[in-house]
Amino acid sequence: MTTNLSVNINKVATLRNARGENVPDVSRVAVDCESFGADGITVHPRPDERHIRRDDVFCLRPLVKTEFNIEGYPSPEFMDLVLKVKPEQVTLVPDAPDDLTSSAGWDVEPHMEFLTGIIDTLREAGIRSSIFVGTDCDNIRMAAKTGADRVELYTKPYADGYARNPEAAVAPYVEASRAARKAGLGINAGHDLNLENLRYFKENVPFLNEVSIGHALIADALYLGLPETIRRYKAALK
Repeated sequence: MTTNLSVNINKVATLRNARGENVPDVSRVAVDCESFGADGITVHPRPDERHIRRDDVFCLRPLVKTEFNIEGYPSPEFMDLVLKVKPEQVTLVPDAPDDLTSSAGWDVEPHMEFLTGIIDTLREAGIRSSIFVGTDCDNIRMAAKTGADRVELYTKPYADGYARNPEAAVAPYVEASRAARKAGLGINAGHDLNLENLRYFKENVPFLNEVSIGHALIADALYLGLPETIRRYKAALK
């Protein structure tokens, strides 16, 4: 099946914010990523606005013509933002406000009532929902009970184990993807996927709808250029 590439542009915003001006232009980079072949744009606005800002999200909404995916912890402020912007997809992550990056998925059962309410709200607004999770199959089946449309598999453990033993590293994701599919969920993936490990992941994990990649892709673009980088990531997903 076709697996879409959503480019996370948070690191572009981090670079811009370092100088307090508008270079690089986040909106232009998003539009260019689409023109170079990206299937979607991902942003993860945080309360401290250390990279993507609320204003960026509003500016991007009319510009993104593929799929707009907004990640974040579903605080009242975050929900207010996404309900105003209405992206195609919202990915729910359990981050604390001061987390450097997403480092774990939801333990769904203790948060079942909370997540179900959030997902009901997103569905009423016509927004596809995805829950960020690990590979525990029971947890994935609990995610399905919230009414979510998809799960996003947290792939840092895969990336960490890939060089040592690719087969062992990918095995839990194969099982998790099959469990998600059986439970009626779509499957996304993201975190530390790169040009070294992405092709193997795609070749082995079934039913993969989408990967969201930011840090590695933007870092590769420093050497390869953005058009060539996106071309290579897309090629790895074929």
